[in-house]
Amino acid sequence: MRRIYLDNAATTKTSKTVIKATLPYMEEIYGNPSSLHSAGQKAAEALANARNTVAAYLDASEREITFTSGGSEADNQAILSAAAIGVRKGKKHVVSTAFEHHAVLHTLEKLKKQGFEVTLLPVSENGLITAKQVENAIRPDTCLVTVMYANNEIGTIQPIAEIGAVCREKGVIFHTDAVQAVGHLPIDVQRENIDMLSLSAHKFHGPKGVGALYVRKGIPLTGLIEGGAQERGKRAGTENIPAIVGMAVALEEACKNRAKSSEKLKKLRDMLIDGLSKIPHSVLNGDREKRLPANVSFCFEGIEGESLLLLLDDKGICASSGSACTSGSLDPSHVLLAIGRVHDIAHGSLRLTLSEENTEEEIEYTIEAVKEVVAYLRGMSPIWRDLMNGKKEFIIK
Repeated sequence: MRRIYLDNAATTKTSKTVIKATLPYMEEIYGNPSSLHSAGQKAAEALANARNTVAAYLDASEREITFTSGGSEADNQAILSAAAIGVRKGKKHVVSTAFEHHAVLHTLEKLKKQGFEVTLLPVSENGLITAKQVENAIRPDTCLVTVMYANNEIGTIQPIAEIGAVCREKGVIFHTDAVQAVGHLPIDVQRENIDMLSLSAHKFHGPKGVGALYVRKGIPLTGLIEGGAQERGKRAGTENIPAIVGMAVALEEACKNRAKSSEKLKKLRDMLIDGLSKIPHSVLNGDREKRLPANVSFCFEGIEGESLLLLLDDKGICASSGSACTSGSLDPSHVLLAIGRVHDIAHGSLRLTLSEENTEEEIEYTIEAVKEVVAYLRGMSPIWRDLMNGKKEFIIK
């Protein structure tokens, strides 16, 4: 059976270039970078080179990059560091949005238990917020604004540079969870007035379990892990050199190929959107234009998302209904609820996220497969029968 992988927002296939680049750091250059002997210093040199590479593609300095285990740890450390600064200044208010990743939302819940106030900005139906919303929400006691660069479920891209400018003018630290954006969109932390940025390697064909946190010079970082003095004392634990090297190689490869890849992905994305839009009583989630090149998210009335995914898997298509981090939950996506989808509609969601390896033939096959599965599920659904008989009104017209 053919296998079509369309869940790249959950994780990507590790690049062959990355695999080749990491092998020497497991087989030959395997010293601890904190050791003073030559084997350790070779590893330390690889660590420094990787840090410089990551910094260069963000327009940051190497001392502003801290390596982490991934995006979730980076989000936690950024938010808790800004909160610690806020406590010292008597400021305990944070501004964020209602559809952030749970790595952000759960950390904000933790802060609320410590006496912080959190303002979650409402999101428009097309999945966007505005810099004006942020400006209006900032108070004299605001210590942090944290807004994701691009949404992990519906792919919408926020006006980060405008939000950053507002925060800089107000003197408030600005953090962005850029896990879905780095490697796929041009990012410049200087031009966009970003103070803290989280990224994760496995979203751009790097290894799993490694990420980074950019922190603008002058902002003190609070360590989450106690132990040694690695990462300038801000992230204890021996650095994962093979993974860090792999992340740097993956980021360089992604950024160098970004323009060409983006052009191809947008073409496939729009082809998929156009095809799925022809299914009756379906709706695209998120803005049609201001979205990631590889993201397609739909809701289909009268079906249940889990059944849709399982039947698509039987047809060889790997997809998701939303974030992989919450795939075990029976609750509807908080992202879809935030943009105004009602529970019944949010349960019938499908997220298809592409990679450069996908082809037009695969997209055509996927469109037909989704049409068949949706029709099959609706044929068995008593809810759909009531909708067709006029006993219930359609929500998606």
